[in-house]
Amino acid sequence: MSTARVNLLPHRAERRKRAKQHFAIVSAGTAVVGLLIVGLVHSYFAERIGAQEGRNQFLKGEIAKLDTEIAEINKLKDEIRALLARKQVIETLQADRAQTVHLLDELVKQMPEGVYLKSLSQKGMRINLLGYAQSNARVSTLMRNIESSRWLSTPELIEVKSAGIDKRRVSEFNLFMSLKREAAPAAPAAPAAPAKKG
Repeated sequence: MSTARVNLLPHRAERRKRAKQHFAIVSAGTAVVGLLIVGLVHSYFAERIGAQEGRNQFLKGEIAKLDTEIAEINKLKDEIRALLARKQVIETLQADRAQTVHLLDELVKQMPEGVYLKSLSQKGMRINLLGYAQSNARVSTLMRNIESSRWLSTPELIEVKSAGIDKRRVSEFNLFMSLKREAAPAAPAAPAAPAKKG
């Protein structure tokens, strides 16, 4: 009985060839899929980066606008401060001008008979009077008049001494006093409600 011999080499070679082809196809497919995934990921992140850069540019533009507005606001604040300071100076000058009128008017009213001023100087609200009086009593009267004045206050006698004018003995005095600031006018009182009739 004879045994038949089958040559399997061509079949194995064919199978190896098909396996190599299948591996090559799978490898190529995997590479293509990998490239697609890499491309999609790159596109996604590129789009995200582009969108973020766009937002960053928008924010930079808005920040620049805000910086400009802040600079304008600061400029306006400086102008307002300058205007308020100028207004304060004008109000002070107007008040001082009115106070000078009150000072001269009060000096005429409060100066006793027999008292003569040699000089008057003002520094702020402080007034210095140099003058002559017929007696020390006249100087005391002047100081009492200053204390009771509406516009003058706090007389302070620095010196009183004897002097001679036209062969007459007089008292030469040096005193300080203060000028009162004008009080703001009081607000008018609200009218009383009419009484209810019973």
